Amino acid sequence: MRLTVVGCSGSFAGPDSPASCYLLETEHKDRTWRLLLDLGSGALGPLQRHTDPLALDAVVLSHLHPDHCLDLTGLHVMRSHSPTGRSRRRLRVYGPDGTAERIARAHGVEQATDVTDVFTFVTVRDRREFTVGPFRLVPIEVTHPVEAYGYRVEAGGVTIAYTGDTDSGPGLSPLMADAELVLADSAFVEGRDRARGIHLTGRRAAEAALAAGGVQRLMLTHLPSWNDPEVCRAQAAEVWPGEVELAEPGRTYEL
Repeated sequence: MRLTVVGCSGSFAGPDSPASCYLLETEHKDRTWRLLLDLGSGALGPLQRHTDPLALDAVVLSHLHPDHCLDLTGLHVMRSHSPTGRSRRRLRVYGPDGTAERIARAHGVEQATDVTDVFTFVTVRDRREFTVGPFRLVPIEVTHPVEAYGYRVEAGGVTIAYTGDTDSGPGLSPLMADAELVLADSAFVEGRDRARGIHLTGRRAAEAALAAGGVQRLMLTHLPSWNDPEVCRAQAAEVWPGEVELAEPGRTYEL
């Protein structure tokens, strides 16, 4: 499985990275399967450097804040009006309850504009497994002010755990356990951000990965541009026994 970090800026697009978007690819039955985890603000542009967005097999949303879903509106335009011809199949979009209505509101101006002409929306539920070709996904509800999910994604014998946006909570251990790689929200900084129930700090991400057990790699992501990534890394390193990685926009990781 290949992971490309299309965007990893937290809460809004930063000067060097769009908001959350992760491309997963794997070979199966003589073709490449392509899955997106989130398609946040600013991500559709750089996504085109890595793949043809019209070739995606599915988009999976962690939650419905703009920095995780807003560029679906641009993808709708692309799939509807590309001069190469309108896509003949509707793209499956997996997300929380109300995803279709949320994107319709974002796409419209005076009123919501139906987008089910090019998208098929599928509502995810906590611990209810689903598949996209060779990808097996398990959504696990996490701690955030809105309905939000992390995802365990398995393909080719590799497991990635993506937290989406979350604070510490009971969902993190089953989400992270025995994952080859954990992509962990680290939007908050110890000693600066005191609100709870919203985001992890680097330290809390490391604590959760250790408590889950069997995690091989910890990668911090969802870093807003006002954070110093090295501070987040150092706070995680106080707990995590190995290397603490920082997600890098535009980089592809072979897993």
